[in-house]
Amino acid sequence: MNTPSASARSANLKIAALDQSQMSPQEWQARVDLAAAYRLIAHYGWGDVIYNHSSMRVPGEERKFLIKRHELLYTEVTPSNLVKVSMDDDLDESAGVNRPGFTLHGGVLSARPDVNCAVHVHTETGMAISGLRHGLRMVSQAAIRFYNRIGYHDYEGITEDFGERQRINTALGNNRALVMRNHGLLTVGKTVREAFVLMKSLIEAADIQLRMEATGGALIEIPPEICEKTARQYEHHDSGRGSADWPAYLRMLDTIDPGWRS
Repeated sequence: MNTPSASARSANLKIAALDQSQMSPQEWQARVDLAAAYRLIAHYGWGDVIYNHSSMRVPGEERKFLIKRHELLYTEVTPSNLVKVSMDDDLDESAGVNRPGFTLHGGVLSARPDVNCAVHVHTETGMAISGLRHGLRMVSQAAIRFYNRIGYHDYEGITEDFGERQRINTALGNNRALVMRNHGLLTVGKTVREAFVLMKSLIEAADIQLRMEATGGALIEIPPEICEKTARQYEHHDSGRGSADWPAYLRMLDTIDPGWRS
């Protein structure tokens, strides 16, 4: 069987892409934000070729969400080529969507009506922290966002089995993040901005902790009452003035990655 050339695959992707006029302004904005998250993840070096995923609930269609087409690099994702799928389907990769990604994201968004976006990555730093029994420690300001707001899920293999969804959701609970042990990290939010910024903070917190632990020196743990106070401050920040950073991220993308909005 002949393998399609790169140019032929690219042409097929262009045919499959949707036009802005085919959807509501709210859906288009959701697509813009999610495509930005994929491009930013690539920019920060968190991607894994075509693997790992971010997802966004479709405004006005609560049981549907947007996700990357399986074969695309993160740097090839645009608002128009994101795939819309139903949480109630049972998809395999012939639908153009990676099954483990569909299993994880469909399960989380289905269980958490307060969540509209989820970001999942397999960075080396994230996988390293996920293999430490004691998990994330409150030794930096970046970590405090997750004080009593992070869950842990034991490794069960590649996330293809829908039966694992309930255990993932139980471990996530009402938290802002999930450490998938020996696997990677997951953050969730009401907006793409929130889920992305939480992932940025979580990776930074993990990296800082690993550097500190590598020195062999005694770590200064932040007292619980200060952690709770600061975590609440961050929640207030994220729902208010913190949202001003998202347009700045988009302006940055316009400079470093022109054409991402197509």
